[in-house]
Amino acid sequence: MHTPLDHEFVRAAARAADRSAAPLAAGPDEEPAGVPHRGLARRVKTLIAAYRSPDSALHGSGQVLAAAMTHLRALRATQTGTGLFAGGDNVQSPPDSAFTVNDVCDAHVLAAGAGPDLREVTAALADIAGAATPSLLTGGVHTPNHRWELSSALARLHRSFPDDRLLARVEEWLAEGVDIDVEGLYAERSANYAAHVSNPSLLLLADVLDRPDLRDAVERNLTATLDLIRPDGTVETVHSRRQDQNQPFPLAPYLAHYRLLAIRTGRGDLSRAAHWAAADGIDDPDLLAETILTPDLCRELPAQTPELLPRARYIPTARLASRASTTAHSVLYGGSDVPVFRRIRSGLACNPTFLRLFAGDAVLDAVRLAQGFFDLGPFRAAHMEQLADNRYRLTETLSAPYYQPLPPDLRQPDGAYYMADEGRFSAAMAFPDRPQDVVSRTTRVEVELREDGADLRIDISGPRVPWALELTLRPGGVIEGGDPLDDGRWCLTAGPLTYRVGGDEIRVEATVEAGEPLAGPDRSDVLRYDPGQDYTMVGGTDATTGNRVYIGGNGSQTLSVALRADRFRTCLPTSTIRGMAISGMKG
Repeated sequence: MHTPLDHEFVRAAARAADRSAAPLAAGPDEEPAGVPHRGLARRVKTLIAAYRSPDSALHGSGQVLAAAMTHLRALRATQTGTGLFAGGDNVQSPPDSAFTVNDVCDAHVLAAGAGPDLREVTAALADIAGAATPSLLTGGVHTPNHRWELSSALARLHRSFPDDRLLARVEEWLAEGVDIDVEGLYAERSANYAAHVSNPSLLLLADVLDRPDLRDAVERNLTATLDLIRPDGTVETVHSRRQDQNQPFPLAPYLAHYRLLAIRTGRGDLSRAAHWAAADGIDDPDLLAETILTPDLCRELPAQTPELLPRARYIPTARLASRASTTAHSVLYGGSDVPVFRRIRSGLACNPTFLRLFAGDAVLDAVRLAQGFFDLGPFRAAHMEQLADNRYRLTETLSAPYYQPLPPDLRQPDGAYYMADEGRFSAAMAFPDRPQDVVSRTTRVEVELREDGADLRIDISGPRVPWALELTLRPGGVIEGGDPLDDGRWCLTAGPLTYRVGGDEIRVEATVEAGEPLAGPDRSDVLRYDPGQDYTMVGGTDATTGNRVYIGGNGSQTLSVALRADRFRTCLPTSTIRGMAISGMKG
């Protein structure tokens, strides 16, 4: 027996679609100049969904159909002779064109099911899809998630225009296996690509091909993501290997997937996440089309199960740990790819942040350790060990060689030696052939994640070079204690420093166990963040912004840092009240 329909959810989805579609319908003959092909296809899909939905203010509007045809003519004009779409950095890109064809095919299903009034729209969509099919059938990809985006486009083409060659090609891609690890994370570890590409693509493939194993993969990813949802309603990205690793990612794009899987499985924890994803309202204009294409989305969510606190999770495949309580939420990370590949590169996890701490509205966004060692950049753990429950050790050893003269039998009279990259720079020096004198520096950071914060013990051994622990506090609060350096920067040498936002606070205390005294405000050469030569060589940086507190020194050092969260619960902030409602708690 089906559960009742959630009419308010459908009406909210219709309002979101109308906000996008209404201006287009108001000027149906206006050419969409400068809109890329993906935007054109998405607009067409939204327009047709609004035309079809009784909950839309544009239901049955002739102006909507006229606007759809205007956009379809513009979309057809962007197709090249190969059927692929022009525009964007990737030239003649099958996967980029697949994003557009996915929307074209969904729009075709919507239009074909709407009767003779949409005959012209349906024919135009079929023409665009048919022109793209040969290139998508034979085209290649260049990122892991592209395989599933391209496969879902082929499956959608088969759904509307059956062709066994399309299914055979999908099976070729799927035969490689879905790139999801035992913990439920995709290979790119990206919230952005999970929410926008892998999860929706695999769900579509599961339905079209009757492959429940693909639906199970999405459920595993959504389950893993539950432990990555932060108190501010974003999904943790520090471990990502893609562009979102340096920026917050909202939970809202996960709404359709959490909602659908919660309804189909009856899981209350997925239902809780779906409620949270919609807590700030529904703004996605694409969601209305999804409610028509996937009617299960329209049904009421199952009862939520409350979030159980305290809780802790360690994800060894990403080397990411978290602990959450009613006082604090902490995230510890030691899974950078940089120590292995010795470079900053798109597709690698490069973020040097190793700790975050949330205390209600007081947020410590990033803890990083800068180090002046051969310009190799900040601390990025090469190893992460779990010592006990909620206790971990992060370790990195950096090494840089000085090179000796070449052996006599390898010397060239003309001085012409081959170019080689030695990890820091390149030169015509035949580096691999030379004896080396290696200089090394080892940093160990032991961390205990507590219910009220975190304890750090930092041990630095090696030559006498500067280092600086940087704590970036989210703007909006007041800092008490420490010494001001300049706009937005402080240093801590003695006594505690407190960061307070309303009734929430984070307190920082540092104690030197061995080594020189901490650097004071007169040591600006030490108290700074250096991203390393991979960034500075090209004039770039990965530096944080906000209120930054530095604890710094020189040479070998053993340092303890206590981070404590405190929350004033008589007057709870809005975000906390919302979280309590979502988790089923009474406030």
